[in-house]
Formats: sequence, structure tokens, C-alpha cells
Amino acid sequence: MNSSPTFFNISSLLIEWYKTNKRDLPWRQTTDPYKIWISEIILQQTRVDQGLPYYESIINRYPDVYSLANASLDDVMKLWQGLGYYSRARNMHTAAIQVVKDFGGVFPAYYEKLLELKGIGTYTAAAIASFAFRIPKAVLDGNVFRVLSRLFAIETPINTTEGRTIFKNLAEELIDLKNPDLYNQAIMDFGALQCVPFKPDCVNCLLSDHCLSFASGEVEDFPVKLAIAKKRDRYFHYFYITDSHSVWLQQRTEKDIWQQLWEFPLIESNKSESIEWLLEQKELSTIINNNIQISRSYSKNHILTHQIIHAQFFTIHIKSKDHLSDKWKEVPLSELDQYAVSRLTELFMEKYI
Repeated sequence: MNSSPTFFNISSLLIEWYKTNKRDLPWRQTTDPYKIWISEIILQQTRVDQGLPYYESIINRYPDVYSLANASLDDVMKLWQGLGYYSRARNMHTAAIQVVKDFGGVFPAYYEKLLELKGIGTYTAAAIASFAFRIPKAVLDGNVFRVLSRLFAIETPINTTEGRTIFKNLAEELIDLKNPDLYNQAIMDFGALQCVPFKPDCVNCLLSDHCLSFASGEVEDFPVKLAIAKKRDRYFHYFYITDSHSVWLQQRTEKDIWQQLWEFPLIESNKSESIEWLLEQKELSTIINNNIQISRSYSKNHILTHQIIHAQFFTIHIKSKDHLSDKWKEVPLSELDQYAVSRLTELFMEKYI
């Protein structure tokens, strides 16, 4: 008969499971807070298998916080290219500078001080504090939410203030005070490997006798989430302008998606537009007399977390550089791969350049 999971030692069971089933990952072979921090920043919104090569590349390129702090942001963004959520890379670079400037290059061994670093929230601070310094702060990521919500059949949505409070208190109550590092790793791996989102193997789960959602046959109803608002549609018209030797780029500097990344000159509109309409816009009208050749090269719908980019790429061959906007940077084609671009732009480049 199922009993409430509050009456048995969940943490001990999870830790024993972890010792046998844990994933062999490089950041688990160290207590270096710098390497742990890099891994946690990468794994925000990223699967382990996707993030692992980026972790190895970043550690090889920037083996310590000083080398990362002294790197140029453009270099960091290029190394991050393809991983998405680029604010993570910008914040990572800023935080490295903070550690060097404010903490003498030594990561603070205090949860509250870790929260002062750019891009470090409660989850990342708890992860660094527990994994590097064995401070008993419980982590709350998607895997942990799923395990706890199913185990206790918690119907409060996880993406609400009330829900976050409930889960935070529960997680802090369950953490093993003597082995906070092992417990946090254990519950996250348990969610990633055993208590998976769809069709979990509940019959062979060590917690099934105590899982309230399993007892009621409602495992896949948890965790509960409030509906997310509809994604916003945006229409991007890119122009690959080339004279066969160079290409022209611009950098995204506004507080928007892909900030600090490079892209081809762009016209954004409220709907997909024709070539004729685009050529009448001021961004392109000045180069019309350049005896240009223009063609539609590529169309792609690129889905992000809160928006869908409906992109069209146009190739424009020019015979003269006259009248090109001074806001655009001329880049030799041989050096184009040195500039960090979005995955959307990278897909075009892979196909047509």
C-alpha cells in the first residue's frame, strides 16, 4: 500500500540510486567552482549531450576565470555560437570580470555572494554552493520539479510564485545536510534518467511504493503548469550583400534576441514582404543604382521560446561598394566564420556560402 513519502528517507534512497546510476560527466570530477559554474550556465536551457562539447571547448579555451575575464566578448560569443539563449554568454563574461575585480579571482564560498554575480540565480547559486563547497542549499530545476511534483502529487503550478515557494520549502526539507552535493546530483539525475517526462518506468522505480501520483494513476499529469502565452510572430528579411570578395554585416546591439551577435543587413516588417517592396525601403533604396542582381535564396521559420521568426534571405550581388550604409561592416568572405551569428544565420551560411 502506498504511504506518504514524508515518512521515509527519500534522500538516502536517491543517493544510493545515484551511486549506481549516475552519469559520468567531467564537471562531476571536480570541486572547482569555476568549472562547475561554467557547466551550470551551459546546462540552463540545454541538454547535457548538446552542452558537453561546448563545456569542453570553453574550458580548453578559458581554463580559469582570469582567462575568461580577459577575453573579448566577441570571442566568447563566437565560442557560444549555436547554443542559443545568448544572454547566458554575455552574463557569463560579465560575471567572470566581477569575480576577478570584486573577489580577487576567487569564487565566493557563500550562497548569498554567489547571487551577486551576473546571470546567477537561485538554482545556479545553489548548485555551485552545494557541489563546490558542500553548502546545504537545494537545487530546483526541471528534473527536480518533476520528481517532487509526482512524488507528492502537488497540484500547484510550478511556474507560479506560490508553486515555487512550495517546491523550494519542500526541497530544502528533503536535502541531505551531510551530503548536499550527492543529494542534489542524485535527484537531478533521477529526474533525467528515471522519472522522465513521458512514459516513465514506474513499475521499476525505487520510489513507486511511495509515489502519490503513481498510486492514483496520474503520473504524466505532473508537474502542473499554467498555459504559456502564444508565441509572437516576427518577419525578418535578411540581405546577403556581396561583391564576391566581401560581405556586409551589422551587429545587434539593442536589448532584443541575439544581442551582440552579427547578422546580415535586415528589414523587419509586420508580414512577409515582396522583393519589390523591400527595395523601396530606405535601407536598400540607395544601392539600387548599383546595377545589382537580387534573388530570394532561403526561407526559414525559426522557433524561439517566446517568438517565431519568419525569415527570408535575399542574395544581392553588387558591382560597386558605393552608397552602402556606413552602419554595415565590410568583412572578407575568408574571415566570415570569425563572427558570432545566430543559428538561423548559420543555417543560411552553411547552405549558401
